Amino acid sequence: MSIVFSKENPLFQGWGRPLRLESNIDGLELVSGEVPHGLNGCWFRAGPDWQYPSGRDDDIFIDGEGMVHRFKFKNGAVSYRSRWVRTARFEAQEKAGKALFGRYRNRYTNDASVADVSMGTGNTNAIFHAGKLLVLKEDDLPYEIDLETLETIGKYDHRGAVKSVCMSAHPKVDTVEDKLLTYAYQAKGDATKDIVYYEFNSDGTLDSEIWFEMPFPGMVHDFAITPHYAIFPIFPLIADLERIKQGGDYYAYYPGEQMHVAIVPRNGAAKDVKWFKGPAWTAGHMLNAFEEDGRVCLDLCLYDGSCFTFLKTDNGEPTEFCPPILTRLAFDLTEGNEEFTSKRIMPVPCEMPRTDDRYQGYPVTHGFVIAYRGQDGTSALGKVDMATGEMKTWSPGPRSSIHEPQFVPRTPDALEGDGWLLVIVNRLDDNHSDLAIVDATDIEAGPVALLRLPVRVRSTFHGTWVPAETLETGHHTMKRTA
Repeated sequence: MSIVFSKENPLFQGWGRPLRLESNIDGLELVSGEVPHGLNGCWFRAGPDWQYPSGRDDDIFIDGEGMVHRFKFKNGAVSYRSRWVRTARFEAQEKAGKALFGRYRNRYTNDASVADVSMGTGNTNAIFHAGKLLVLKEDDLPYEIDLETLETIGKYDHRGAVKSVCMSAHPKVDTVEDKLLTYAYQAKGDATKDIVYYEFNSDGTLDSEIWFEMPFPGMVHDFAITPHYAIFPIFPLIADLERIKQGGDYYAYYPGEQMHVAIVPRNGAAKDVKWFKGPAWTAGHMLNAFEEDGRVCLDLCLYDGSCFTFLKTDNGEPTEFCPPILTRLAFDLTEGNEEFTSKRIMPVPCEMPRTDDRYQGYPVTHGFVIAYRGQDGTSALGKVDMATGEMKTWSPGPRSSIHEPQFVPRTPDALEGDGWLLVIVNRLDDNHSDLAIVDATDIEAGPVALLRLPVRVRSTFHGTWVPAETLETGHHTMKRTA
């Protein structure tokens, strides 16, 4: 069978053309600067690629088989490795030699031979906790990955503790307390309204579990935490089982519905959840949350409409593009109403927000984002002052764009925001990628080191930095500095 990707689908043109390649590159070429002394460990990332062409014209950029990536830093040298995540879906297609799965998350459009095979891809995020490297996709359980070879070990249910059918792709790993805070939505299957919140101790054992229901089977791609609360924004991107069974999109945008936010006490129960409502806004990613004077504040990249233009409305109408704006929502827990306030932090469209992970749940001074710059696919690295909204940027140059930045503390007890930013750079016209290491305290100065990859890192969504000591012990030992 010939392998032909659609020439009509822009997903498969230019930089987006499937790479379908596993790589081993020992010693990346140093283009300029010097890798900082003491930067030792591994940066893991996950993203999608296409194992085989689907033959359809409705593919979307968040679909595709998972690829796990690793940059290993050791004594000033950096190596790179990538491997397919060998999920049940991947192995079924490998055996058949062709694509077998249909529309995104819609099992009713799959080939009959894989009717009982999970559609999970492991293509969204990589985390490290309790000695295990896990890759994640929110409609399936995690897959455990071998730290050295990146080979897939198998599906992981936290030693039987997880009863949900899936797990979020956006857990929070508390690198100070060495805890894993995570959740599942549509936790009992397609289009259910169930959410479950889990906390795991440093040895991977389950510490607490809270089940509750959302008002509709919405998308809850990311969440946020504070010392006392877990915050779940539930957006009107809604799954409808009848539409799904008829072969339609898994989600549609419902502009007549409201955004709902659940504030869940981490030591509480379903009866303790506080609910808030607002406009039909959406968001993909949270930057941070914190508690202040009886309020919970949530910083996120907010869309005044649907965050996915490939989705239609519930009436089948197309959705229009609206830019994501870094916004602060504030929820007053001392009052009895369901309203919340919103305030723009800065006006420049941005996405994939990150902070110094040691301070998740606490007020932070800095946020790090992909700042949109041009209509030709270019983007820049942005550092936002969370108090003033001022943003400083580093542009990787013409016809270049970046992946989500990763903050690495200079030392385990460094001040908040004092460290390095690791950034994969797409050289859109040159068909290869670079790795940039930027001083987070002076991003306008550009990279302190730039390394060249001879291959194209097609796409990665999210990932995590794991220091060498943590890789050896299996435990996080970061510190927060007052």
